[in-house]
Amino acid sequence: MILTGAQIVAEVLLEQGVDTVFGYPGGSALNIYDALYEYKDKITHYMTAHEQGAAHAADGYSRVTGKTGVVFSTSGPGATNLVTGIATAYMDSVPLVAITANVGTSLLGRDSFQEVFIAGITMPITKHNFVVRHVEELADTLRLSFAIAGEGRKGPVLVDIPKDITAAKTEFTHKPVEKPMEKKQDYKNLEKVAELINNAKRPVIYFGGGVRLSDAGDTLREMINLADIPAAYTIMAAGVLSYNERNNLGLIGMHGCRTANLAVDNADIVLAIGTRFSDRVALNTKYFAQKAKIVQIDIDPSEINKNVNIDISLIGDVNDVLTKLLPLLKSTKHDDWQTQINEWQKSDYHPTDSDTVLHPHQIIGKICDLAGEDAVYVTDVGQHQMWSAQYINHVRTRSFLTSGGLGTMGYGYGAAIGAKIACGDRPVIHITGDGSFHMNMNEACTAVSYDVPVITVIMNNAVLGMVRQWQSVFYGKRYSSSEPERKTNYVKVAEGFGAKGFHCETLAEFESALTIALEQKGPVWIECVIDREEVVLPMIPSGGTVSDTIID
Repeated sequence: MILTGAQIVAEVLLEQGVDTVFGYPGGSALNIYDALYEYKDKITHYMTAHEQGAAHAADGYSRVTGKTGVVFSTSGPGATNLVTGIATAYMDSVPLVAITANVGTSLLGRDSFQEVFIAGITMPITKHNFVVRHVEELADTLRLSFAIAGEGRKGPVLVDIPKDITAAKTEFTHKPVEKPMEKKQDYKNLEKVAELINNAKRPVIYFGGGVRLSDAGDTLREMINLADIPAAYTIMAAGVLSYNERNNLGLIGMHGCRTANLAVDNADIVLAIGTRFSDRVALNTKYFAQKAKIVQIDIDPSEINKNVNIDISLIGDVNDVLTKLLPLLKSTKHDDWQTQINEWQKSDYHPTDSDTVLHPHQIIGKICDLAGEDAVYVTDVGQHQMWSAQYINHVRTRSFLTSGGLGTMGYGYGAAIGAKIACGDRPVIHITGDGSFHMNMNEACTAVSYDVPVITVIMNNAVLGMVRQWQSVFYGKRYSSSEPERKTNYVKVAEGFGAKGFHCETLAEFESALTIALEQKGPVWIECVIDREEVVLPMIPSGGTVSDTIID
């Protein structure tokens, strides 16, 4: 059949199983949006307040479902507004296809109105990107984009389509979705790794987002229980293990559990699974797991020996690797090691409760109590993010969404909207700070327009909390530009958008507000006033080791 380029975009989306997209229209994208009108019964488009919010919404949708998210924009500023969202997805290995319209091919390179070379701009933050110059190439280019985004180590792909290509016509033929390309694998060290595990006295697993992305949680749990191995996770893997599982050591790294960090520091073997030894975990690479043989399991060969020198590696999809490794492992117990870990756990940091003021850990505890185990949690970036990672009772994978690699303030609201659209009746709780929220509160209009009942909990200390904490510890309490003292009335602003707002200063007030919020059919903001002296503990300074842990 003969179709326009814009119609081909819609047809390929349907081929790929896409029925939900996010974006913002503009002049260069009008042909695409005209086609979306034609396909509105099959493809639902959500228009956000800003293209960055659309990118984050597609990201959130992808993280919850495991599908490839799709975002549209027009040319020029529309395309550049996607950049932070694309970079966020790239750092956290989120499959995303960004389709940007551009000026017509005859206007490219002429500094035309709203022209920008978005493929060049995004080259370092995408797995691949394309500029389509011929309508005959459009369908296969889009198909290849989805294949690249979802294969191997997942990530974003950008397709830039000039306006005249979306108007041009060509023959279109449907094609079945191709199987993913064969993954790079290197299993030659399987038996050596199994031998190391079977002979270990003090084993530790340190795992990251790769476990979640490969849906390897159940296989990992089987391995942990079979070989009796304590396991710590990065922020990207929160929820893969339930918070109350025996061998779950908790969060590792700069603001991780002291026991998790001590276990890695004293282990004789560390199995790093689907993780990249980021500077928030391996704060001092010279001294990281010095006493241990380090085994790294990852789908991306470029991660091997990139940040930490390891002893042995296995390259492949995490679930595939662990499935092949399991039959080689012996059922065992490490009673002495578990006794030592139990002793460390007695001295872990525990914050104090209060009935008269709001403490972050109590806010999060109350959310967990009322929202239930099905809740999806989305954070922005800062102190509230770390408190959330520390204190949420994680029980389900793909239920904790945060910008781990790029650390994007303003990520949360868009991502929460995308997550809620994806997960139906499950509650979605957006936890943010006043600093982050000022970067993305405009997406309230999106939540209101589409009746998306995201609950936003704002921890308001009237400062940039994490910046101020570092200034307190390392900069002699010189609070340069970290105390903006904004006077925002969140209740009135929420109501101005058409949402419902609450102001809370005690735990009882918060419990009442959240109970009401969970029954609402639209978005709700709950402002929680916390003290600016609240800090995230424990904390290991950059470049430090577990012996440098700050707990007071």
